[in-house]
Amino acid sequence: MKIEDYPLAKELILDTEGNISQVILNYTDYQYLLEAIEDRGLLQAMRQVKDEKPLSLQEALGELEKE
Repeated sequence: MKIEDYPLAKELILDTEGNISQVILNYTDYQYLLEAIEDRGLLQAMRQVKDEKPLSLQEALGELEKE
C-alpha cells in the first residue's frame, strides 16, 4: 500500500496487521468528497422519480401535511 495509490490521501494510518484503518485528508478534499456523495444521491433520487407525475403546489403541501 503506497500513498501514491490514494491521490486525495495525505497520510495513511495502518493497523497492526498493515491494513489501512484511517485516511488523513485535507479539509477541502473532504468537502469535495461529501459534495460528490450528495450529488450522487440526488441523481439516484431523480432517476427513481423521473416517470412520476409532478404535483401541483397544493398537492405537494397536502402530502407534506400527511407526514
